[in-house]
Amino acid sequence: MKVVADEGATPPIPDELANKFEEMPTLKDAFEALTPGRQREYLIYFSGAKQSKTRAGRIEKHIERILAGKGLRDR
Repeated sequence: MKVVADEGATPPIPDELANKFEEMPTLKDAFEALTPGRQREYLIYFSGAKQSKTRAGRIEKHIERILAGKGLRDR
């Protein structure tokens, strides 16, 4: 049996990001304004950390980029 990954699946929003959205509604609006690919890229990156502290740190580090409408790898 061959397992096929669903490339279009969007990862769930980590609790740390959901909490940050509640604190900063402008961050949620900016995140939702990103293209689906950019949103997915951030979600994969944030969710890739095993510890909550690391996830929260990654989110904090990228808040300004999200507010500026930039993707994870945009310059």
